Amino acid sequence: MIKENVIKLLNEQVNKEMFSAYLYLDMSNYYIDNGLDGFGNWFKVQAQEEMDHAMLFIQYMQNNGLSVKLLVIGAPDIEFKSYDAPLHESLKHEKFVTDSINNIYDEAFNAKDYRTMQFLDWFIMEQGEEEKNADELIQKYNNFGTDAKGLYLLNTELKARVYAPPSLVLD
Repeated sequence: MIKENVIKLLNEQVNKEMFSAYLYLDMSNYYIDNGLDGFGNWFKVQAQEEMDHAMLFIQYMQNNGLSVKLLVIGAPDIEFKSYDAPLHESLKHEKFVTDSINNIYDEAFNAKDYRTMQFLDWFIMEQGEEEKNADELIQKYNNFGTDAKGLYLLNTELKARVYAPPSLVLD
């Protein structure tokens, strides 16, 4: 049986994943408004991934007979002052999400909720990938995006990113 404190955290994680999608759509809009549609595409794909993450949490809860309580999703309120600002903000946000998932895992561990721990294993690996991707994008920007030609080429590279749904099997 999944404990109430773990259920509460799972519900809150749905909200955090949906907020992440909003945040990344906001970043996508910033880049598109500034003529960097490749960066916009990269963050649009990120938003799709975050929405799928929320859906995976919802499906896990439903599969285990838990009530999903959707919370209000706040609007992002960050005003970006430079092209690299969203990149740094996305890495900061991914670290926040990692901490949140680790906290759920800690609570599940303390409750001996092995099923939830197993479910979260995929997200722990995913967050490692998310942080790595965000960090690599910052590095690419720092190495290549600070002059017009490099920014153009990096933008072109990011335009090619396509969405691939997660392949997590839920019980």
